[in-house]
Amino acid sequence: MATAAAVKDDQPARRFAKEQLKAFVERVERLEEEKKAIADDIRDVYAEAKGNGFDVKTLRVVVRLRKQDLNERKEQEAVLHTYLHALGMLE
Repeated sequence: MATAAAVKDDQPARRFAKEQLKAFVERVERLEEEKKAIADDIRDVYAEAKGNGFDVKTLRVVVRLRKQDLNERKEQEAVLHTYLHALGMLE
């Protein structure tokens, strides 16, 4: 009898866990859909920029560099300059 009672008491907890899991999965699915929509929008902006004569590859670099703070960007540029100089690629 005690076992049957324990199983009955456990059912609401399992139901709650199942509902909670389902809610997490649905939230992730919604966010994935939003992420895809945003990626499509970004792709459209780059296509528009290309249609207006801008170099998309360079535009992507500019966007990436703007995300970095000034010190990080300067450090990266210094390392790049050192490598290019070592390879004889600078005059």
